[in-house]
Amino acid sequence: MKRIVFLSLGMVAAITAWIVLVFVATSEGWGRSALTPADDAASFVEAATRIVERDHSGNLVLLVLEAGAVTRRYSFSTGDPVDGSSVFQAASLGKWLTAWGVMTLVEDGAIDLDHPVSDYLTRWQLPDSEFDTSGVTVRRLLSHTAGLGDGLGYDGFDGPEDLQTLEESLIRARDASPGNSGIVELGSEPGSEWNYSGGGYTILQLLIEGVSGQSFAEFMSERVFVPLGMERTTFDHEEALRLGLAENYDLNGNTQLFRWYTALAATSLFTSADDLAIFINAQAAPGAQSVLTEASLDLMQTPHASQMGADIWGIGPMLYAPNNVGGYIIGHDGKNGPAINTVARLDPATGDGIVILSTGSEMLATQLAGEWVFWKTGNIDSLMFLMSIDAMLLWMGIGSLILLLVTGIVGWRTRKRRPA
Repeated sequence: MKRIVFLSLGMVAAITAWIVLVFVATSEGWGRSALTPADDAASFVEAATRIVERDHSGNLVLLVLEAGAVTRRYSFSTGDPVDGSSVFQAASLGKWLTAWGVMTLVEDGAIDLDHPVSDYLTRWQLPDSEFDTSGVTVRRLLSHTAGLGDGLGYDGFDGPEDLQTLEESLIRARDASPGNSGIVELGSEPGSEWNYSGGGYTILQLLIEGVSGQSFAEFMSERVFVPLGMERTTFDHEEALRLGLAENYDLNGNTQLFRWYTALAATSLFTSADDLAIFINAQAAPGAQSVLTEASLDLMQTPHASQMGADIWGIGPMLYAPNNVGGYIIGHDGKNGPAINTVARLDPATGDGIVILSTGSEMLATQLAGEWVFWKTGNIDSLMFLMSIDAMLLWMGIGSLILLLVTGIVGWRTRKRRPA
């Protein structure tokens, strides 16, 4: 009997050790090689180009920044040519720029990061809940820690005639992505956990309109885009059409119409790669812009949310991975539907960054940006880790099964040798 107990305990310990080992190996990038070993942007872009030309069908523009300057450019299209000035729908990447708009109101003294957002809303309020709605602050909305359980995700509408008002969308978004109710309400105690919420940024869109007295698109243009010199960036769909949009492709390489959104702040930024390069460089050289103070930029890059022991979010930008000098690679990704995927990543300490706008591949831009982070820092970024979870779980399962089989064989042979 003791042998069986000891054998069982040993099996549990071995399986636990294996699971921990696989988790650490995945999160730390053990055994992973950088896309190119050379510390040279040209080599990285050459390697990325091979992947795009092998796997992609649609439009893609890639820029690499070094010390704040664009040093490498690459464009790919299966239709009309695109370049750094081409305007793409950038999806959730717009949340990062929306955060800048919110912070201008903070610097104006018009709002306070730690006041209940309800103090600033007149057209809609969070529904009553078992949780304390006064804990839903501007800071928590920006960092996805307000306790909202919507999980939005918007799929958009066929045309402008289908759009809801902001208030209607917050009550129940008719364009909620599959698996989400579309209702913006509390699902946990504010401040208790991180939970990604597109609905939270729709609330911030409503806040900006209520406090400024302007439409969201007008406010963002006046307070952020024009001062930064972002001449081909807008949250206004009709303005984007006037600028001229790059063709949108689905996963089968077919062109498709762009979608219309009520939730502009959460998911409907239109911009060019060149304009995004201006935006991320403004954070690496804050003295070169007058929109936000350096203190605000530092605050936005400070960790405000974590998962599994890793810092993952600031006030607006995502914190992808440590940059090895006490800060983080920051930025945001965007994904609308199955085939719009956009990224912007920056190391504020060096001014190095990457911008990729694409349609036609589900996660290619995110994959290449993750490779850039690993190439620059040797650290696995948080989205690359998430993309590796299926393989990680598979290895955990295979190893655990092998250990179970070995333990079973050893136990059987032990029992067989015991005297009758």
